[in-house]
Amino acid sequence: MEDDRPLARVLERGLSEEGYAVDSVSTVHSARDQISIHEYDLAVLDIGLPDGDGLDLCRTIRENKLGLPILMLTARDGVSDKVAGLDAGADDYLTKPFAYPELAARVRALLRRPKDASGPILEVSSVSLDPASHTVWRGAIMVPLTAREFSLLEYLMRNAGGVVSREKLLEHVWDANYDGLSNVVDVHIANVRRKLELPGMEDPIETVRGVGYRMNDDVAA
Repeated sequence: MEDDRPLARVLERGLSEEGYAVDSVSTVHSARDQISIHEYDLAVLDIGLPDGDGLDLCRTIRENKLGLPILMLTARDGVSDKVAGLDAGADDYLTKPFAYPELAARVRALLRRPKDASGPILEVSSVSLDPASHTVWRGAIMVPLTAREFSLLEYLMRNAGGVVSREKLLEHVWDANYDGLSNVVDVHIANVRRKLELPGMEDPIETVRGVGYRMNDDVAA
């Protein structure tokens, strides 16, 4: 979704040449209509649009299509803007101007995570994660996570009991060459913690200062 037509055409041509089927719209209204009709593998959203805010659309997508990866593409390059985009549910955030090869690499990174990954249900500290259905529960409560948050939690759960460094999380959940927002791991960890927080249940993710994070495995299956 991009209202700058010359840029939209560049993106359409570049992504199409790489074999992707691309639908391009320039308004929030059109994007909502398209998303309600089609099952997309990825959404690339601008923030400032003629008829609304891309952040609001991002939140709407996240509420209704929990597993859809979202890449925010915008000229707003402040740290607060990036944090707002991630908090709205975006999985990645790229600022303009940008090099097309970087955008293509980020698209590939977001699409590498299969929607129907197979494997048994993971259970750690009253958290259950089903890789096949891409769903998470805390006790009996289903927890909606973004695609990035899901991958982050899954990696921690698969390494339950051990300390996972921020570098390892960037390498396995983002990309080995990621050089974006420096505190992106901490922002996503905070979001996962907030979503997993329920009355009477302890925080299942432990911060190991100066090292990284550990998923407490006192109830690991």
